[in-house]
Amino acid sequence: MIIEPKKKRVLSIITFKAIFCCILTFINIEVIQAQSPWIALGKKPSTLGLENGFSTYNAGAFNLKLVKSSQTVAGLQPKMVKDFDFVPSDSLKVRSSDGLYHLGDINLKLRNVGEEAWKNYSTAAKRSPIKNIVPGKNVLAAADLAATLPADIPLQVKRIWEMLNGKLVLRFELKNKTDKNVEIGALGIPMIFDNILEGRTLEQTHAKNVFYDPYIGKDAGYLQVTRLSGHAPSLLVAPLGHTPFEAYNPLNDDRTPRGIAFEGFYEWMVYSKAYAENEWKNAEQWNTATSTFLKPGESRSYALQFILSGTAKDIESKLIENKRPVAISVPGYVLPKDVEGKLFINYSKKVKTIQVQPENALTIVASGTTKNGWKSYAVKGNTWGRARLSITYEDGLEQSINYKIIQPESEVIASYGNFLTTKQWFNQADPVFNRSPSAITYDNEKQQQVIQDNRAWIAGLSDEGGAGSWLGAIMKQFVQPKKEEVDKLKQFVDSVMFGRIQLKNGPQKYGVKKSLFYYAPDSLPKGTYDANINFKIWSAWPKKEADNLGRSYNYPHVAAAHWVMYRLARNYKGLVDEQSWKQHLIDAAETGMAMVNIAPYYAQFGQMEGTVFYLILNDLKNEGLTDEATRLENEMKKRANHWRSLQYPFGSEMPWDSTGQEEVYVWSNYFGYQDKANVTLDAILAYMPVVPHWAYNGNARRYWDFLYGGKLSRIERMIHHYGSALNAIPVLMDYRKNPGDFYLLSAGYGGLLGSISNITQEGFAPAAFHAYPSTLKNDGITGDYGSGFFGYAVNTSSYILQHPEFGWLAFGGNLNKKGNIINVKLTTAAKSSVYIAPAGLWISLDAGTIDEVDYNTVNGEIRLKLSKADDYTPHAMLRLAQPAKVNGIGVYSIKGNGMKKRGGYEFLLAKDHTTEIILQR
Repeated sequence: MIIEPKKKRVLSIITFKAIFCCILTFINIEVIQAQSPWIALGKKPSTLGLENGFSTYNAGAFNLKLVKSSQTVAGLQPKMVKDFDFVPSDSLKVRSSDGLYHLGDINLKLRNVGEEAWKNYSTAAKRSPIKNIVPGKNVLAAADLAATLPADIPLQVKRIWEMLNGKLVLRFELKNKTDKNVEIGALGIPMIFDNILEGRTLEQTHAKNVFYDPYIGKDAGYLQVTRLSGHAPSLLVAPLGHTPFEAYNPLNDDRTPRGIAFEGFYEWMVYSKAYAENEWKNAEQWNTATSTFLKPGESRSYALQFILSGTAKDIESKLIENKRPVAISVPGYVLPKDVEGKLFINYSKKVKTIQVQPENALTIVASGTTKNGWKSYAVKGNTWGRARLSITYEDGLEQSINYKIIQPESEVIASYGNFLTTKQWFNQADPVFNRSPSAITYDNEKQQQVIQDNRAWIAGLSDEGGAGSWLGAIMKQFVQPKKEEVDKLKQFVDSVMFGRIQLKNGPQKYGVKKSLFYYAPDSLPKGTYDANINFKIWSAWPKKEADNLGRSYNYPHVAAAHWVMYRLARNYKGLVDEQSWKQHLIDAAETGMAMVNIAPYYAQFGQMEGTVFYLILNDLKNEGLTDEATRLENEMKKRANHWRSLQYPFGSEMPWDSTGQEEVYVWSNYFGYQDKANVTLDAILAYMPVVPHWAYNGNARRYWDFLYGGKLSRIERMIHHYGSALNAIPVLMDYRKNPGDFYLLSAGYGGLLGSISNITQEGFAPAAFHAYPSTLKNDGITGDYGSGFFGYAVNTSSYILQHPEFGWLAFGGNLNKKGNIINVKLTTAAKSSVYIAPAGLWISLDAGTIDEVDYNTVNGEIRLKLSKADDYTPHAMLRLAQPAKVNGIGVYSIKGNGMKKRGGYEFLLAKDHTTEIILQR
């Protein structure tokens, strides 16, 4: 059924209610109240003590509001903006009962020395009014928390809100009040900020809500809290004194209902040994889990400071301003083994020691300091897998930096393609669902293909969770074509995708089904379905629903497959019938037209992988297919005009989403709607952090897709789900327009390489990596990974730039400087494009590969060495674009005999040596 746009708001509410209850049931979280998730929380008598009123304080950059009875935070409002609060003050009343955390709470796991069992203590478990302490110098409010903690706690716990050096500080003082040594095995400080989106419109969430991301970096760690709009101010939570950020723990016992519109709260773990021994014992932690001991009468203080900052881009400078350590790694914290990485550290104290865990996983060599005193290191990955640098400074501060070492990109992508076309290749009799041959979902824990699932799409080759595998397999050929793999995928496209998943004939030709697999036990032979699967959990789709053509998000997957087949036919010899290129391109374009005509409701939103329609349009224009180009462009402009009319044009089938931004930016940029492109980019940078940790660096926020595309189903911050690579498309596109903005390159490249960081050495690519400290491993099935690989495939490139502090750098290549020549040997898998920032020039190849680049810093001349011809690549097809307008740089052109063709230049490649191309301005 097609729903008129005017019903959108009502639909979004109804959809949310249905999805919300379904999710809570599926992941075994109690559904507190079906009508409204807040009502039951509000029914209990308030035990936070709101009836006793509030106290307000002038806290430097903030107006601080505390609940008198508990001295927990009721408001943390920055003075520089009106009507905004970092904490969820709007839901304070319904979140005022026992078991609901607030900023100012503390969690502890303690035991006496000699005992084995840990005992849990929490100020949030059972509320009672606390005892105020007369404030001292610089103290805003202080309390003894004994009344709200169990009577048998062996520690005296005091909490102090104070002002130090103009900063608001939360301090806990712990004192052993017994005659025995007490071990603190876990100390958690709940970080409660307003990420509850439920019940708000997109406009309201972008004005009112925040997301927060951790740098789990021990003493150098911090939490960054950014507004959904990406606008200033943001908030930094950083240690004061020795309060290390050792682990990041989800507060799953908090009863605030969780679902699509609320990710959940987390706590800053200072110590985590008690968890590591028990709940987390099967997971390798980001940092070594520790505990501490308090002797009888001994006291210890732990404190966090709250620092107001600007936008996400300002966080590093704000940390430096506050004398906190800052680390910047090039090309990031996902490090291919053939890449010569660099690490820069800004901290006033000398480095005392650097340790690597596991031993020799990384080689790190000091290489001096920069002009403004940044410590510089060369970093090389040696052993595949996770690796940690532990840096100890002369003042005792310890910083941890987590890397992920991967094989050279070309090997990672080759193994991925092989896995998809062997272990995931489904080529058996399938008379009911007709899915053979195809690359199908794979369960790596069971080492078997997923032929059936109660989520019909997982086994049904459509939707993101089902199309992911074949989409990834096809996009792999765009990066690194291989004849045997192309032949298999051609069979799939001709017999399964085009004709079964996508209609090949009839009045709804080019429409795309939601799934080939469906649940119809009454009409199919007994034994058709696996008796061990509970198909009622997700109410698995019947055939009518599986055949539905109305979900627009299914169309870009199919369009991408047609488009890659066009590229393979047009630009190579002998991979795909060269005469078929035009039809493949037209099929790709018609899929885009079908999306807006057959699935118009959801097509009003930005689509994940929607960039493909922009790429198709460019190729239609290059091929002179003017009528087809005009039709497609007109339809895309209608969508872009709709987005232009919205304040925040990021609608979705979900209440909030982080994947439509990709296409919204691309078309806003294309049609010159720079205001909307900027709004979109700001929003992306709010949920795509730059931090010294491979898992979070460039990791665009996703937290519900394990339910729809994963094996271990739960609401959880996902590590490099497909959002990382898709959001990297607009971020890097904007960097190419603004080559002076190094932050964009860091964020975008973090997402780009993050998207391939979870591929195993064998080539299995999971839906995402699990962030929970109880898990910290890949999800079990491939799921919707392919959407992310699309982002990697169309966006992979090398970047050459001169940083004002760090000098000449390369992302996606190894750089050497000889006189005025900058030489870069490319290390990407595709080796198909390079961006030279000082020239604002983007060089890309439709066919052929670039071995290395020389850039002359004096006259701007560029020399490309193209790889030798092979059986399938006799020609190179080169394109030039200058998205940035750099002062003093004219228009670049080819020097020599390149044949102008299809908007680019075609070169015959030599068979026995590289081919040199000279570009000059």
